[in-house]
Amino acid sequence: MAAANKIHEGHNVKRIREILGIKQDALAIDLEITQQAVSLLEQKETIDAPTLDKVAKALGVTADAIRNFNEEATFNIISNNYHDHSSSVNYQFNSIEKIVELYQQKMELYERMLKEKNELIDKLMQNK
Repeated sequence: MAAANKIHEGHNVKRIREILGIKQDALAIDLEITQQAVSLLEQKETIDAPTLDKVAKALGVTADAIRNFNEEATFNIISNNYHDHSSSVNYQFNSIEKIVELYQQKMELYERMLKEKNELIDKLMQNK
């Protein structure tokens, strides 16, 4: 029974990445590794702390969020809070909402970086 509760960090990375809508190759670029390396990483039951920290930063979450991610618990929180509209409002931290918010911030940063890169390329081409 203990095996069922064992944390699989690679699987958690994959699920968070999927929830955020991030492709393996995009994560690979952020981590400066190959897409195949991301695939292998997602198969690991445990990920060394420095690598987990890098992955967490790239996904915009904490390493603890990856270690403690529990999809079933997340969906239970949602169903328990939203199945009955007659219940009182219950404010709880919803990790999916936080992940989506962080993803949106990351996309805004990515778009700014692309714009800056394109401006720099244009500037360099003009100076040529």
